[in-house]
Amino acid sequence: MLLFDLDGTLIDSNEIWTNIDVNFLTRRGLEITQEYLYAVSPSTVPLAAVFTRDYFHLDMTPEEIVAEWMEGALDAYRKVALKPGVMAFLERCRDRGEHMALVTACVPELCLTALQCHGLESFFTDIIFAQDLGLEKRDPEVYRLTAERLGVAPEDCILYEDAPHNCTAAQSVGMKAIGVYDQFYAKFQDQMRCSCDGYITSFLELL
Repeated sequence: MLLFDLDGTLIDSNEIWTNIDVNFLTRRGLEITQEYLYAVSPSTVPLAAVFTRDYFHLDMTPEEIVAEWMEGALDAYRKVALKPGVMAFLERCRDRGEHMALVTACVPELCLTALQCHGLESFFTDIIFAQDLGLEKRDPEVYRLTAERLGVAPEDCILYEDAPHNCTAAQSVGMKAIGVYDQFYAKFQDQMRCSCDGYITSFLELL
């Protein structure tokens, strides 16, 4: 079973969320930090909203924060680009009879918007939303539950993922993890090359 992350792996969307965070905080006279960005990037949106409220001591509910974030996100996901080589690689895997599923921290509405925009829905037999599990993707339990729901052993899964901590979490339950380059995690390249079961700078390398 091939498992794919969405944001930063299949679609070039990490910058969307960086821009949303920057705009949200700038409007309030707050300064964004790398510590904050790396903390919220692997989180589901609801959990990221709770973290943001607490981190910056905001007088807002998590629901209000999510609503403001979503105002700009939906339009951006209608226009988001695929990472290079993604379509051709998915087509080749499908033609070989590979079973594929998504494991994503993305908001379901945004995920489905991006998939429909690029005609990707038919490639995946299942979509596992970390938001539905109430967990962050850096939690190994996400990957154990994913395998359980898909009816496969973790050892029979290969995950393609751009976030280093998510790769480590998947490996901890027995999955193989292929690191995928994204500019957001560029400084972790050497770490991922050493710790992952494989590392690619682009899906074009696999064609």
